[in-house]
Amino acid sequence: MGTYIMLLNWTDQGARTAKDTVSRARAFRETSKAMGATIGAMHWTLGTYDLVTSFDAPDDETATRLGLALAALGNVRSTTMRAFGEEEMQRIIGGLK
Repeated sequence: MGTYIMLLNWTDQGARTAKDTVSRARAFRETSKAMGATIGAMHWTLGTYDLVTSFDAPDDETATRLGLALAALGNVRSTTMRAFGEEEMQRIIGGLK
């Protein structure tokens, strides 16, 4: 499983229906689960991004599919980054010469 960080901003539609954000987040957890991904932390934030979430997915294709499914709803735009834990990073740097 890979870990991913998703930075999200509400679209105009998402901002107009901000009162539904918690129920949308719960639905996103269920959608993720159905795709084989697991949502970790989900935070509503101040500043550049409206929400930040982390999730684990079996592969990049699943992570991409999840992002596309979310985008299709029209409430947020996202930027997704692959994240590496300490053990993964140790394996990565172990290959440096």
